[in-house]
Amino acid sequence: MAKKQKQQAGGTPATVALTTTGTPYTVHAYDHDPSHPSYGEEAAEAMGVSPERVFKTLVADVDGALTVAVVPVAGSLDLKALAAAVGGKRATMADPALAERTTGYVRGGISPLGQRKKLPTVLDASAATHPTICVSAGRRGLEVELSPTDLAHLTAAVLAPIGRA
Repeated sequence: MAKKQKQQAGGTPATVALTTTGTPYTVHAYDHDPSHPSYGEEAAEAMGVSPERVFKTLVADVDGALTVAVVPVAGSLDLKALAAAVGGKRATMADPALAERTTGYVRGGISPLGQRKKLPTVLDASAATHPTICVSAGRRGLEVELSPTDLAHLTAAVLAPIGRA
């Protein structure tokens, strides 16, 4: 994995955060097709990466507090497991407009890195089975590949089984 030495023009808050901390990562860009039914599956297909290694970033409301969930695009989020992972009772998906305002990213391009407001984050435990995973770099058609350990460290994420196949 190549380490970015210099921030390029057009960087996102996610790539700036990675560069600033000296975290090794690789950027993968692809042409986003707005008609594709799934942002995550589109990313996996475009990059030629297994959907189990490409993770989507979802924002949920756990007992009134916004919480970030990072799960494989090949599955879905288990809201009950997410609530349990952060000591909550009930979780629902957050309003998309609120998620965009809070994170500073658009839907389909929400990154767990470089968010406008730092939110509690839970990374699906399956991430630990891969040497690297891909997450949104902060815009549709742009992904970053990094170690799940680095992602968990940078986001202060809890690792828990929150994904469903």
